Amino acid sequence: MAMNGSSGGDEFAVGCLLSIKTTFGDEFEGQIITYDRPSNILVLQEGLKSNSQSRRNIRLLKANYIKEFSFLGQSEDPLDLKKCFLDLNSLQSKEDAAVRQAEIDVERIGVGVTAEAQSIFDALSKTLPVRWDKTVIMVMNEVRVSSPYLAESVTGGTPAANERVKKVLERRRLQTRGGGQ
Repeated sequence: MAMNGSSGGDEFAVGCLLSIKTTFGDEFEGQIITYDRPSNILVLQEGLKSNSQSRRNIRLLKANYIKEFSFLGQSEDPLDLKKCFLDLNSLQSKEDAAVRQAEIDVERIGVGVTAEAQSIFDALSKTLPVRWDKTVIMVMNEVRVSSPYLAESVTGGTPAANERVKKVLERRRLQTRGGGQ
């Protein structure tokens, strides 16, 4: 049964077992736990073929991302408390990892620097370990690149490290002048 994104959600009855293909190319089977009409979000429990003791995933899916689905059958209560299990340790570790990654991402954004300075930082970070020290780019914890972030603005570090950073800066300047990023 094919479905377009403008469906009113009447097909999504709690307990239905569905085989779903998304617009992203994902294919999976799941049981409908609930459907939220205002947000058009379908909450599905995956893991139909597993035994009742195994862990199951909960998937939230915007209904307009369903390319097609087929009805596999109807089941009883999808929220049977005897069959529900939350792995709190796994959830905690996923949250911790997400928070650590967010902190790392925030540290990569310069505060009080121009878009060009951030672009230079991003270019340097592709091949070298870098971090911000206020508005100064620190490369390999020894080479400093100060505003205006030209090769002449490079100080500190070994001569070899300086040359490597200057080479990246010059290449970045040539790409910027040439219209490429």
